[in-house]
Amino acid sequence: MLTLLVAGLGAAPVWAQTLENVVISASRAQQRSFDAPAAIESVDRETIQNAGPQVNLSETLNRVPGLTILNRQNYAQDLQISIRGFGARSAFGIRGIRLLIDGIPATTPDGQGQGSSVALTSTERIEVLRGPLALMYGNSAGGVIQAFTREAPKAPEADVQYYTGSYGMRRSVWQFGDTIGNVGLVADYSTFNSSGFRDNSATERKQFNGKLSFGPDEKTRVNLVFNHFDMPLAQDPAGLTATQLATDATQAGNNTVTRRVRKITSQNQVGTTLTHALDENRSVSARAYYGTRDNLQFQALNTWVGLNRTYYGLGLQYNEQTRIAATPVRWVVGYDFDRSREYRQGGVAALGEKTTTTRREDNQAENSDLFAQATALVSEKFSLTGGLRYSTVRMLSDDYYITPTDGNGSGNISYSAASPVLGVTWHASDALNVYANYGKGFETPTLAEMAYTSTSTLTSAFNTSLSAASSQHYEAGAKWAPDARSRVDVTVFQINTTDEIVVASSSGGISTFKNAPGTSRVGWELAARRLLTANWRAMLSASAIDAQYTQTFTSGTNTVNSGNKMPGIPQYFVFTELLWTAQAMDNARRKPLLDTQAGVEVVSAGRIYVNDTNYDTLARSATQADGYTTLNLKASHGWPVAGKGSLTAYGRLDNVTDQRYVGSVIVNQASSQFYEPAPGFNWTLGARLNVPL
Repeated sequence: MLTLLVAGLGAAPVWAQTLENVVISASRAQQRSFDAPAAIESVDRETIQNAGPQVNLSETLNRVPGLTILNRQNYAQDLQISIRGFGARSAFGIRGIRLLIDGIPATTPDGQGQGSSVALTSTERIEVLRGPLALMYGNSAGGVIQAFTREAPKAPEADVQYYTGSYGMRRSVWQFGDTIGNVGLVADYSTFNSSGFRDNSATERKQFNGKLSFGPDEKTRVNLVFNHFDMPLAQDPAGLTATQLATDATQAGNNTVTRRVRKITSQNQVGTTLTHALDENRSVSARAYYGTRDNLQFQALNTWVGLNRTYYGLGLQYNEQTRIAATPVRWVVGYDFDRSREYRQGGVAALGEKTTTTRREDNQAENSDLFAQATALVSEKFSLTGGLRYSTVRMLSDDYYITPTDGNGSGNISYSAASPVLGVTWHASDALNVYANYGKGFETPTLAEMAYTSTSTLTSAFNTSLSAASSQHYEAGAKWAPDARSRVDVTVFQINTTDEIVVASSSGGISTFKNAPGTSRVGWELAARRLLTANWRAMLSASAIDAQYTQTFTSGTNTVNSGNKMPGIPQYFVFTELLWTAQAMDNARRKPLLDTQAGVEVVSAGRIYVNDTNYDTLARSATQADGYTTLNLKASHGWPVAGKGSLTAYGRLDNVTDQRYVGSVIVNQASSQFYEPAPGFNWTLGARLNVPL
């Protein structure tokens, strides 16, 4: 019988496969990823540690099928992350994907988030949920990324890390952990500096992440998390035209150097989660959080934008596993409320300094959501999953800058939607699960996407003409573990969307948006792992997608034809790794190694279209970034230190063949500055000292 449902209700058999991990995203309760009736991957601490200096999510999540994560080499705009095409159009930050850290949302109610919110140096694991079950997380849930901070060690320990690398990269990490009585503490402080691969791309970052865990009794657990992020400088090199890219990929875009285009960010967040077990089959959990974020950005058009945001929220959830008649059922019901309010200013700048203020307004977004989800084992071979989330998202803007030539740009709008999910799983054997899911989701525009209205001219007025996108998700998949050394996950999907939110125009860091009548995404995903021998392991992650517009529409003066490819989405993505360790691996689950290991990574991506028309009027040619294949090498060696301590040295060589390629694109950039080049050959060296105190 299915372990998920009979845990606590009776003895469960031993499963054949051991390539396994625990996840919670699919059912909001702990279960094995093999049992989860959804496409879900988990990246563990060891993988995060060995993938690089732990600055960007792109170091580790590029091994998750169906997720495309493009390092823009531009810390002023953050990473470009998409799941099954959702989020690919984002000009900055993460949108269309829900991001949670220790159960606390890092995504605002309008669907906008920042990948830099995750402190990778203290992250224990990251889960990525794709497909219809992600819709149970509400607005803009094209997928869900959850990060979990490590638990405190039983005895006090200090951890120090230092990395250096190409383009002046320097990274330091200072971490302390301990448990005293029933109180555990993990405190992590890190710094990052880089002069950048391109002109005008230097960055300075500092981050603190602390987690305090305690409980008055064995049934209750409280986590208190505090995060501080400070980025006093993130220069913005902007995009390049096709001609600029061919001439010198290291140059910055038009006017970025002379006008000192850059971004300054500071964020503080505190949150708490509480879980209480009423008995062995019932539990309640709650969360509450509060945060502030300040952004100041200077743009290439000699303009500036300032955002001062406060945000907060709470949630309540009840979990139970029971029987209805003779049927084992696990179900959850809950409520989420989140609100963000940002004071937006803007104006004219000269050489990267403010001169005048021409915009002052309050923007607000809030969501109020009820959800319920259940899984029932209806027979020895079949289980059913169903869920419903009802969401209400409200947005408003109060304009305080009103002149005879700049009218009142205030506005408000409310979006509501019911998101149902239905799925069935066939438990063919202990080594094979086959599932199929359907879901209906919605995606509201973000406050940033509503900030400007474009008719014949660009106007700083709240754009309430944008509708929420509505999508139908279909998914079928299988999870197969033929033996204790192997596992294969495969998924196929189709997503049909109406009122897709697309870029109408983009220039100088300012974009306007509109609705497209219809889009279609069809694709497949594959994840495979195999322990070849006691010392060799191989893994493969591959996905392909055909994302296109299904109806013709106009955008400004341009016609977007049915059949045009949606921009910003690589047509395929492949990550493969071959790893060798001097010590034998234990059933493909490596223990901490104090010896030598080495690995080879091959990363390959397909072409990316850069605008909706699939044509560059400036270059008079089709607009696409060609695909690429890169080779990466990595190695590490560990030595025992001070009894139970350890010293580990790391080394990486990325893009060993020095291939020149485009790493990401700026979708629909009006001046044809679409292309953000990736660096050629680059290296990283690092060391980690872990010492018990």
